Amino acid sequence: MQIIKGAGEWAQPTAGAANDWAEHLRVPDLSIGTYCIPAGGVDTQSPHTEDEIYVVTAGQARIVTASGEAEVGPGAVIFVPAGEEHHFVDITENLALLVVFGPAYGSRADSRA
Repeated sequence: MQIIKGAGEWAQPTAGAANDWAEHLRVPDLSIGTYCIPAGGVDTQSPHTEDEIYVVTAGQARIVTASGEAEVGPGAVIFVPAGEEHHFVDITENLALLVVFGPAYGSRADSRA
């Protein structure tokens, strides 16, 4: 067992960085991290080669994907399948997301290359 302290908590991006990503746990079959985007910020991520679960722990935004869009806030749980284009937009409050990747983030070769 492991208690993962700080997972999902808001962290101000470091000077010069648009957003903040911190990985908290990595094992072969999954990884967990926190992704933070400040109010008014731009989500610049690209589609991932792993399935993702986002849990919104703070903030307000809208998620836009190829399969639809929705307003999200604390408590929202979002599944994004591997390879699906997705972005958080209209970020009106500092957005903190607990992110679970399966398998671990970056562990699958990018088949689009």
